[in-house]
Amino acid sequence: MRGRALKISAPRRLVGDLMRFSIGVPRVTVQRHMNLAPLVAARMAQQPKPSWSAIFVKGYALLARETPEFRRAYVKFPWPQFYEYPVSVASIAHEREYEGERAVLLSRIKGPERCSIAELHASIHAARSRPVMEIKEFRRALTMARVPTPIRRALMWLGLNIARQRPNYFGTFQFSVYSGLGAESLNPLTPLTTLLNYGPIGEDGSVTVRILYDHRVMDGANVARALHRFEEILNGEIAEEVMQFSQSAAVPVTQERASE
Repeated sequence: MRGRALKISAPRRLVGDLMRFSIGVPRVTVQRHMNLAPLVAARMAQQPKPSWSAIFVKGYALLARETPEFRRAYVKFPWPQFYEYPVSVASIAHEREYEGERAVLLSRIKGPERCSIAELHASIHAARSRPVMEIKEFRRALTMARVPTPIRRALMWLGLNIARQRPNYFGTFQFSVYSGLGAESLNPLTPLTTLLNYGPIGEDGSVTVRILYDHRVMDGANVARALHRFEEILNGEIAEEVMQFSQSAAVPVTQERASE
């Protein structure tokens, strides 16, 4: 059949490059069915309500502060080794409109465990609402996508494998969900040590939360214990902070999007 050839756009080249480096990571998934009723009740009591993205990113960063393995990376330069970072850097996926197509772009937040939920909410809101080329990480990534492929991939390899530079360009963990569309991804890929996602959250607080992890860095039992602790954090100190959100929120909550 005669069809038509389509040029690969800059955003799709970015996704292709990330998948190229993600394929080599021995990734395993652990999931836990959680009951977040206390957290849901705290959020429902707020007006406006904090985004679920801000809530989960803050909770996960607190978990990583307690769990050193979640702040480690397997790097290959100058030789294979583990490198542990003092703080987390969240890499958050956003679906944005760019040059007539929906593009997935990544923003980063350094030290989310040290930010308030209101600050995280404002930062995520900005990444989802400001013009694409006004966001530094988006602009840099789209510029890099236009670099010739061999050079671009060599630079990405260095960015992922020079330990001190890795969080500056890629982060320490990735956050990517589709729960705003009533769906969930079962096997997302990332070159980072862990990726956090979850499915739709029921009115009763029921939700399936999963962590995809690099098996070179940790084992499944570590992640299973971490998920139990994560549920405690969300229903404990995160729920308590959410109760104060209305007093500190600086921007309105927008409708949940596919990138959440």
